[in-house]
Amino acid sequence: MKTIIKKCDPVLVVAFVLAIASAIWVKPDKSYFRYIDWRSLGILWSLMVIIQGFSENGVFERIAMRLLRKDKNGLELSGILVALCFFSGMLITNDVALLTFVPFAMMVLKSAGREDLICLVVVLQTIAANLGSMLTPIGNPQNLYLYGTTGMDLVTFVDSMLPYTLLTVAMLISSLMFLPDKFARAHFEKKSFAEAKQSNKVQIVIYAGLFALALAVVLRVLPWMVLVGVTVAVVAVMDFKILHRADYVLLLTFVGFFIFTGNIGRIPQIHHELEKMIAGREFLTAVVVSQGISNVPATLLLADFAKDAQELLRGVNVGGLGTLIASMASLISYKAYANEYADRKGYYMVRFTALNLIFLMGMLGLHALSNL
Repeated sequence: MKTIIKKCDPVLVVAFVLAIASAIWVKPDKSYFRYIDWRSLGILWSLMVIIQGFSENGVFERIAMRLLRKDKNGLELSGILVALCFFSGMLITNDVALLTFVPFAMMVLKSAGREDLICLVVVLQTIAANLGSMLTPIGNPQNLYLYGTTGMDLVTFVDSMLPYTLLTVAMLISSLMFLPDKFARAHFEKKSFAEAKQSNKVQIVIYAGLFALALAVVLRVLPWMVLVGVTVAVVAVMDFKILHRADYVLLLTFVGFFIFTGNIGRIPQIHHELEKMIAGREFLTAVVVSQGISNVPATLLLADFAKDAQELLRGVNVGGLGTLIASMASLISYKAYANEYADRKGYYMVRFTALNLIFLMGMLGLHALSNL
């Protein structure tokens, strides 16, 4: 599988180094198998495959092109491109939203003669995808994991994240107001990006059915094994190559951290000290740890020691702001921009860091106010 044999992912390496080191104190036994949250991995894998199926049929690009049928000014065009990442991140994950809509945005803005907007729009798309995804259990891997393992109900989950989502909307709209020449008309040549991937309507309907099945499993209506079994059987027959396109590196990273945290949990002294250190500080601990290892690994490391699941949920989502690696999805945008504008990587990083810190300060301020 291409994703496995690509050059080593540093977070994957860290996960397995920690897992192997912890095995020195806790010898491998049958409990290792029980460490792994098979339900979360099964649902995550299935969603990856289903969303790849939609992507293969050009579903997301077609939705975007429908929204851009008429000429718009720079503000309207940028707003749509950012909103696509914000709202799609809630359903197709922040990673897929950025993989799909960042290259699309760059192509559209070039065609419109508005390359001056590309850097800021891509940065805002990245923030929008990372923060838009925090509202739903399927928006990103850390949400899916916490929703499954904590037993949190959907209303509590959404209620926990809604104030931060609303603040995100307000801050994104405010940020768009600072775009240069935002009211200048953008006359793009639609033929330059109108050729979407060929789509198979039957496949789209089937993938939509699988997505509905996945939602039922996430909401605990059906067992996860039904979803995995049906997804394997249907996709293998319909389009086998899609099964190879799941992010197996991320799945293996989960396994490594599951083993590490499982072993730590069996060393009472360490478990007790970590629990004491994190208790009452779940939010800030998650934000800080995410800056160095990204928010998905931070979730796996902290989940077993955190007593307040809602605070941890907020912390790991807000923790996706800040450094470039605070959310690994941010690297997708950076690489797309750097590949196109290799001589402007520093320009991008300055704006990315500045805007991320502004949004992070806003989220920290909201958290402080909500705890007064």
